[in-house]
Amino acid sequence: MRTYDVSPLFRSSVGFDRLFELLNQADRVEASAAWPPYNIEKVAEDQYRITMAVAGFTPDEIDLTQQDTTLLVSGQKATQEGEKHYLHRGIAARTFRQTFNLAEHVKVVGASLENGLLTVELKREVPEALKPRRIAIGGTTAASGQDNAPTQIAREAKAAGLAA
Repeated sequence: MRTYDVSPLFRSSVGFDRLFELLNQADRVEASAAWPPYNIEKVAEDQYRITMAVAGFTPDEIDLTQQDTTLLVSGQKATQEGEKHYLHRGIAARTFRQTFNLAEHVKVVGASLENGLLTVELKREVPEALKPRRIAIGGTTAASGQDNAPTQIAREAKAAGLAA
């Protein structure tokens, strides 16, 4: 397996620490990180879905936590009174902990557990203040639908004779 040294990039890059950390982590993926199996799909332009195979787990045994740009999905089977004597145990019931790095402004909007599949719905919600806005050249008013409220209030006040 190849290894990449990203340390020379640290000398000429500012603010990319998180990206370099993700690259280093991707190189050190553990085999246990592949369980439980999961899919990540893009449902629409700003909507995503994570589906995890967690057969045998109940909703009470699974915990989803989002902190900033990290989604943590963990599961732990409840201890059962009078353990059963298995001749063959092929259904995994081990504890798991899976983390997903989310882009900025991506939020969990719902989760469901059906037929052994945990489905987590995600949506990117970029605040209006961060969306690009069109600015008219040579005019003092913003393009339609963009910050027209202060200009409209000033015009109404002037028409009413309140502004000097």
